[in-house]
Amino acid sequence: MGGWLIRIIIGASILILAEFYFTKRISWLLKSVFPNKDHKKYKKFKMIFFILLNLYPAILIFSALYRLFTENRITHPDTFIFDYLLVYPFWILFLFMLQTGIFFLVIDILRIILRLFLKNLFEKINPLTAKFMLAVLVFFFVYVPIRIIYDYKTVSIRVVEYKINDLPEELENFKITFIADIQADKYTDDSRLQNFIDKVNSTDPDLILIAGDLISSTPEYIQKSADYLGTMKSKFGIYSCVGDHDNWAYREDNARSIRELTEAMKKKGIYLVDNSKREMKIDKAKICITFITNTYVETINDKLLDSLTYNNENCDLKIFLTHQPMSRLVEKAFEENYDLFLAGHTHGGQITLLFPFVYITPTMFETKYIRGDFWFDRPDNFRSDMLMIVTRGLGMSLAPIRYNSTPEVTLITLQSK
Repeated sequence: MGGWLIRIIIGASILILAEFYFTKRISWLLKSVFPNKDHKKYKKFKMIFFILLNLYPAILIFSALYRLFTENRITHPDTFIFDYLLVYPFWILFLFMLQTGIFFLVIDILRIILRLFLKNLFEKINPLTAKFMLAVLVFFFVYVPIRIIYDYKTVSIRVVEYKINDLPEELENFKITFIADIQADKYTDDSRLQNFIDKVNSTDPDLILIAGDLISSTPEYIQKSADYLGTMKSKFGIYSCVGDHDNWAYREDNARSIRELTEAMKKKGIYLVDNSKREMKIDKAKICITFITNTYVETINDKLLDSLTYNNENCDLKIFLTHQPMSRLVEKAFEENYDLFLAGHTHGGQITLLFPFVYITPTMFETKYIRGDFWFDRPDNFRSDMLMIVTRGLGMSLAPIRYNSTPEVTLITLQSK
């Protein structure tokens, strides 16, 4: 109980401090840019801002405290009215505040430096600084909601060419469509699922690989996920490793979750593989795929990892497929001479603040492998360097939005070096 209370207090404190700083900066820049204007209207907007930004967190905190002290769960209304009146306004305003606040903070630090060391210059630049901050505010007021809508409705196809020495003729231009984190739920609805499946099928894949998380939670979405994924078309099959959320159809019975999901997928021709290997014959060529289950629910031990990655030398392509892009697994794959390391889980940094030269996202505290391609060089006498791909996936967790992380289908095309 103590741990939960501490988290609630810390979260609420951070939100209050962020709101205090953000509103103070807006008040200052409005007075600086428009000194002769009546700012009473701003107070009304500030009140609306506070209500929309705090009502949903207040409900969540009350629900959490009620569950802690009574061991009973309060169920929120599962309606779009609740989402559009409370949930989405909170996340949009929260992101707008964070995104703008990051730039405000950097500008304020620079202002402090100017005031300390270049006081004369500070007096001249200060009015321009206020106008620049206002421009930043207006830009993100427009950009944040538009980007959220864009990332909700759009799916991109990213093409990666992977070149190998002595690639068999049968595998020349072989296409592997790699996806992850479908996470069927109320937010990843029919239209998003259909759009994503259409993008997958447009790549005309020879093989489809999935890095887990076929659902978000609750058993009602198992069949929906299977029905949609079952319409994907692949010449040599569709395979997935186990993801975190695949365990959580039944929160108190992870084994049942995996069992029912595996059965539903198998009926649709999709194979959910739990800590095992598969060998695939493409005429005379052979592709070897190692499926590693490493999730919040189950962490693979060293002995089993060694047994699954040992003795794969007679393969024309070696693929290591797992859900979470953990450094320990990457090192093992490189050590055992895998060609491709494929993972998902991160959603590409589902919420990523716009800032020059760096991804600012909560995901950065979990892994340095957030999105895209990572090359691990080998000596020239090896047939290939190892390519690690972390795909952005489709779904969402914790927050029902994506921001600066457009859903992605990754198409890997094999080429002779």
